[in-house]
Amino acid sequence: MPKWNDLQEQSFLESDARARAVGLVDEGTYTELAGPFDRFYSPHLEVLGEAVEFDDGIVTAVGKIGKTPVFVISQEGRFIGGSVGEVGGAKMVNTIRLAIEFHDKLVAEYPDISDEEKPVVVISFETGGVRLHESNAGLLAHAEVMDQLQKARHKVPVITLIGSKVGCFGGMGFVAAATDAIVMSEFGRLGLTGPEVIEQEMGKEEFDSSDRALVFRTTGGRHKYIMGDCNVLVHNTIAAFREAVAKLAVLPVSEFEKMRRIGSPEAVERQLRAVALAAEMQPQDARDVWAKAGNPDPVALTDIPLDEFIADVKRLSV
Repeated sequence: MPKWNDLQEQSFLESDARARAVGLVDEGTYTELAGPFDRFYSPHLEVLGEAVEFDDGIVTAVGKIGKTPVFVISQEGRFIGGSVGEVGGAKMVNTIRLAIEFHDKLVAEYPDISDEEKPVVVISFETGGVRLHESNAGLLAHAEVMDQLQKARHKVPVITLIGSKVGCFGGMGFVAAATDAIVMSEFGRLGLTGPEVIEQEMGKEEFDSSDRALVFRTTGGRHKYIMGDCNVLVHNTIAAFREAVAKLAVLPVSEFEKMRRIGSPEAVERQLRAVALAAEMQPQDARDVWAKAGNPDPVALTDIPLDEFIADVKRLSV
């Protein structure tokens, strides 16, 4: 493991789950929960004769950023595509549950505690969704995580980070959408169905998953930022993601309601207007939507420097 200072300028895209988790919190504050030495691994994989990981491909930890306690969940895409099974799901659920319980205890003991001192949960997604080897347990885990997100709402902000190689797809795409805020890099990808699955089901003519430019302008960070699915777009370093979390962590929990994509009548109305717009436009490419958002040269948006993109891009308003 590189030193903490070296992690900060390390590529978020290239970093493994533990490096991301360690680098996201302040130096010296990282404590891993249910780590590899505890050997919580999938009993289902073992029965099937598959290789196991002693952390089941999900790193869970607690640390601090400034005065804020940060509960971290970080998925490892190198282990079965970051898929979520029974044990990994339980680690996610219990980390969020611990954050809620810690919040309640702090508020009970210190009624005047500041927003900055209340805990947040950070989930670094790198997953294709349910682990097919243990599908029922994996699906149940998704439901249990969603249940914890609802219990955390209005108490503990849950912040999504997406910038790793696998992206965030499948059922975990739903989970990410249900969190309070989403931070992405331009290399992050977010969606329900992955490019390869779309091509398999709809044909290469409908969606060519080998066309990387098409994939990124459909599911990538720049597109999600224009569409409003991503709240904050950052550079591809652990330090940049950490800085974004630090800025969000000090906000009152009520501010996160404005960033949510689902969960209120206003959000539902907004989604319905977006669906109506799509039906009216019948876009053939993401660039059609970028132009509709008011960007006069959508083709150029793909390649301009990120800082220039963030400063000048027009985001879709419905």
